[in-house]
Amino acid sequence: MSVNMSYVENVKLALQSIISNKLRTFLTALIIAIGIMALIGVLTSIDAIQSSLTNSFSSMGSNSFNIRNRGVNVRIGDSGSQAKVFPSITYQDALDFKRRFDFDAVVSLSANVTWGATAKYKAEKTNPNIGVLGVDENYLQTSGYKLEDGRNLTAQDVDNATSVVIIGQEVKSKLFKNNKSPVGEYITLGGDRFTVVGVLESKGSSAGFGADKACFVPLSRGRAMMGQVNPSYTITVMTTDPFKMDGAEGEAIATFRKVRGLNAKQTNDFEIVKSDAVAQILMQNLALVTVGAIVIAFITLVGASIGLMNIMLVSVTERTREIGVRKAIGATPTVIRKQFLMEAIVICVMGGIAGIVLGIAIGNLLALTLGADFIVPWKWMLLGLSVCVGVGMISGYYPASKASKLDPVEALRYE
Repeated sequence: MSVNMSYVENVKLALQSIISNKLRTFLTALIIAIGIMALIGVLTSIDAIQSSLTNSFSSMGSNSFNIRNRGVNVRIGDSGSQAKVFPSITYQDALDFKRRFDFDAVVSLSANVTWGATAKYKAEKTNPNIGVLGVDENYLQTSGYKLEDGRNLTAQDVDNATSVVIIGQEVKSKLFKNNKSPVGEYITLGGDRFTVVGVLESKGSSAGFGADKACFVPLSRGRAMMGQVNPSYTITVMTTDPFKMDGAEGEAIATFRKVRGLNAKQTNDFEIVKSDAVAQILMQNLALVTVGAIVIAFITLVGASIGLMNIMLVSVTERTREIGVRKAIGATPTVIRKQFLMEAIVICVMGGIAGIVLGIAIGNLLALTLGADFIVPWKWMLLGLSVCVGVGMISGYYPASKASKLDPVEALRYE
């Protein structure tokens, strides 16, 4: 109980000293606040950038990879070698993979029906360069498409081979004039009639493969339209976190090898194609930036701790008579040391709390600018408070030790 009372009394004395020296306390706390603000602000900003990049790349489909059949492998210079054709990924292969794949990821299946279809609506029609893809209900999500109007395909559409279609922007502009909504209207693709249930947002020319000219139909419906005898299906796997890409890829390879019935000696008769490696590179660079930010903030805090130590030494000098009086009435060196140490820690914690608030505010201003969600960096807040207590103890130890060693008679005579 006496130990607890000693700490309570020391905190009270520290607060009394802080109140009686407002300007000095403010300047000291400000030094610490700036150091903590630098640490929390930069780390919160990095979290915001990472969150924004993750969302951006996820929407672009860059957290995904495709499993597709390998092409023709021609060996040049060996007359006895035949061109090796790897087997296509069948519809059953794709379904088996989707059923067996056990990982925190979204799986979609798709297949090209044609890239030379003509879409018609009443008297309007497009050029014969419209791409028709058979897709499942997850395809828009894994490929980074967004709907401007209408709805996505559903699992029921796929299961029942419903004659519905989602159209791209160029198809909409060619067939539906005067900003007429295509949703609920009937169009024909080739000789097949479909109800338009959705319109894609424009991907623009950067998509490269004519995304605005695409029409998506349920995969089961698309199979019925295919002219190929043995079409190959594409499996797309999308993770929610770019850092899980390697794990998802390894699990996908192992799962699809089982689907194919390959033994340990056989090489893969399929290939993994990553949508984009930029996200991985940026996340790795962000990790390096985080380390750099911590080092810079650490240097700032070292400067802050030196400033605090100097101010505490000045405080010891100014309060020499007070220390002499306290020693004369029975205060032990331990009590004196705890008083000054506690004062340094209280000042640091006050500055640290202010720095944390300012750091979170600055970091989240950047988050809002980037369109990311508001971030409360709990781990950085705990780190900041721990650093404050540590800085207070380190900076306050020498002045506190010096105060505790003062001779009471000499201290009382000090002017």
